[in-house]
Amino acid sequence: MQTPVLRKGVVALLASASLLLSACSSGDGPAGGGGPSSSPASATPAPASPSADLPPAKGSVEVVKTLTDGLASPWGLAALPGGDLLVSSRDEATITRIDGESGRKTLLGSVPGVAPAGEGGLLGLAVAPTFGADHLIYAYLTTESDNRIVRLQYDEKKPAGQQLGAPDTILRGIPKGSIHNGGRIAFGPDRMLYAGTGETGDTGLAQDRSSLSGKILRMTPDGEPVHGNPEGDSLVYSYGHRNVQGLAWDSGKRLWAAEFGQDTWDELNLIEPGRNYGWPDVEGKEGKKGFVDPVAQWKTSEASPSGIAYAEGSVWMAGLRGERLWRIPLSGRADGEPLAAPQAFLEGKYGRLRTVLAAGGDRLWLVTSNTDGRGTPKSGDDRILLLKVR
Repeated sequence: MQTPVLRKGVVALLASASLLLSACSSGDGPAGGGGPSSSPASATPAPASPSADLPPAKGSVEVVKTLTDGLASPWGLAALPGGDLLVSSRDEATITRIDGESGRKTLLGSVPGVAPAGEGGLLGLAVAPTFGADHLIYAYLTTESDNRIVRLQYDEKKPAGQQLGAPDTILRGIPKGSIHNGGRIAFGPDRMLYAGTGETGDTGLAQDRSSLSGKILRMTPDGEPVHGNPEGDSLVYSYGHRNVQGLAWDSGKRLWAAEFGQDTWDELNLIEPGRNYGWPDVEGKEGKKGFVDPVAQWKTSEASPSGIAYAEGSVWMAGLRGERLWRIPLSGRADGEPLAAPQAFLEGKYGRLRTVLAAGGDRLWLVTSNTDGRGTPKSGDDRILLLKVR
């Protein structure tokens, strides 16, 4: 049984899984394997206490198909106009196109300058809102000296493996580490680029607003601060984060972020510009003045969240160490209070889950992460699954 704990007015739920202490809680600890299973998937609803305000969840997940398999350390996922996908390999520093119907792979090429090590490498991907005109792909990557965001022009008319132009760096100087590099990037409804960063294990950086570490950043497609950012010429949109690897917007254009905890609570946060999300002063919901509490929180053994997506009125959160997909149904309330208790799916059936991406309507793409050095790869790992959700 799962034990997510919810924000204001909801009684903490009983935890059934004992914690395993890890250095960075980025999905460390036992990495039970789990190969593919038949669909539809069974769900484990979060147990509600008798006095809890939230009703039980009533969602469902059906595994429609495995789109492709045999991927090496997949991390970022982005959709092209027309429905094909781009996936990055963290350790091989490559970008591959996946046909959205057949699953056929085409190697675009390698990204130069990537220095894979620990949790660093070629991480998040984003397709420019103007892709139809400029064919630009954005990538978050680790180099020998820093983390940075680059853009590359994609020319599908060139031979496979030679389809990426030279990287144009739009942002450099994000501190790097062997852990907590963040790495998720996404274009928002405002057509600006957002990036989740980590504090690299140097916890003080999360509260240092002059640092790009432990933040959510908001920038123009050229990497410049956006007019209306909380601090004028700064890229910092929110701070006090430990390691943000999930960004998504709901139907009301509100930004949500998933964040790794240390050894107590993983978090789902509703992001408000200029606000302080507490790390390292608080972890999880503590109700301390000056800090924003998470909307929902989980024991680190049940989540270690990476990517998130919004579909069918819910945030869907991929769990690495937790090896499950969480559904958090939203109510639309200003404080972000969920409509019902979070619910877990695919528990242990596909191993570690890295990235989830909305595929339109009631469909999601889900990327496994068993070849990242912390999982137990099975035959066919890693893979991209197509899900039907409610």
